[in-house]
Amino acid sequence: MHTTPNPHTPADATSADPSTITDPTTSSAPAHEPDPIRVLIVDDEALMRAGLKLMIDGATGPGDTRRISVVGEAADGAEALAAAHTLDPDVIVMDIRMPGMNGIDATRALQAADSRARIIMLTAFDTDEFILDSLRGGAVSFLLKDSAPALVLSAVRDAAAGDSRLSPAVMARLVELASVRPDPAQAQPQSPAQATMQATMQATMPGEVPRAPLPPVGSGSFPATAALAPAPIPDGITPREWEVALFIAQGVSNKDIAAALYISVSTVKTHLASLSSKLQVINRTQIAMRVGAHQAQHG
Repeated sequence: MHTTPNPHTPADATSADPSTITDPTTSSAPAHEPDPIRVLIVDDEALMRAGLKLMIDGATGPGDTRRISVVGEAADGAEALAAAHTLDPDVIVMDIRMPGMNGIDATRALQAADSRARIIMLTAFDTDEFILDSLRGGAVSFLLKDSAPALVLSAVRDAAAGDSRLSPAVMARLVELASVRPDPAQAQPQSPAQATMQATMQATMPGEVPRAPLPPVGSGSFPATAALAPAPIPDGITPREWEVALFIAQGVSNKDIAAALYISVSTVKTHLASLSSKLQVINRTQIAMRVGAHQAQHG
């Protein structure tokens, strides 16, 4: 029996195998895979480089389709500078103690060269000087080599996204350094680390905030960040913003803050932007130090 083709049906549709006909309302070109996060690993120990590459290369995260790709390795700071110039990585995972040029000097040199790479310090040494010199030199994150793999991967993704991440112990130490309170009866000379912290705060912050001034650096200590003492909320800061700030001082990630407060990650980032503006700081590390300063001033 002869049939009249539907004028709205493609000419070859009447004879094609139904299983091969594609519904134009559902067809689409293959999704474009996002560019990978390009990582350069810098460590003088070949075994450490191999282990990091095995852990990092090809990794993807839940809800994040960007693959991590290790594009190169370097055994010291000088090699890192050359590799960064040639490979243009997004993130550099950098050791500190290396023969020749160390990781801190390499970080400073990369910053001076206007490298766009964001640098994560990954080291076995968490001395105050190393922490402060690294962050002051331009590193966005500072992790210890005993960090969990998930923390290292998160730090790489955070760095690529413009965020920073510190090991909880490192964050606690920074808060402690920022929040020490002098005892006039037992005044002691500043240690090199305390002097560096004071200089760092003065150099990176455009001015003191009257509602939460940084107390003079001297002797004393600050309780663990997991048990921050109650203190009045600084003027101009909302209760929710202060909740976020306290979590930041404990080294909690944006994702975990969002889960704890039952808000979205984007809302957490909005609060962070507001805190940065109100506290006159430029990153979450300085937010944590301002929290420590405020707790010491009013605790």
